[in-house]
Amino acid sequence: MQVHVDYNIWFLQIIDHIFLYADLGCQFGSNRMRLLLQYFQLSFLLVLMACANADVDSIESISPKEASVMTSGQKAVIVDVREDDEWNEQHIPGAIHIPLAQLNERLLELKQYKDSPLITQCKAGGRSAKAVDVLKLAGFSKVYNMEGGIMAWEKAGLKTQ
Repeated sequence: MQVHVDYNIWFLQIIDHIFLYADLGCQFGSNRMRLLLQYFQLSFLLVLMACANADVDSIESISPKEASVMTSGQKAVIVDVREDDEWNEQHIPGAIHIPLAQLNERLLELKQYKDSPLITQCKAGGRSAKAVDVLKLAGFSKVYNMEGGIMAWEKAGLKTQ
């Protein structure tokens, strides 16, 4: 399994600016000013590290082949979060279709799978990553995002309807 992490470059830019201003302030300030700035720097870095760890834990990705193995043994269920027209064009056999925009309102349909692994899937992986967040917030603990969506599923030579 692979963990998806969304790094934001502006975090690094903010840290650079804080260190720059701290260095300038320390050249013209007192020891108290230096200690205060170091305290803020350390606090900010701890907050950033906590946020980074939250992202690491939030979205686990699996390959289409792993998803296929999990669903063939009925150990997991695929939730297709694409729109109706995409679903009608083609879909993975046995998948449950709930468009991302309707997911919050239709969570009761997935209640029976609350303790089972759920694999979210869309066209390429973006919407299904958002669906992972929605499901985790709703109390589903075993939720995975299928890497590359149905495009990767097809590329792997797996069956669609």
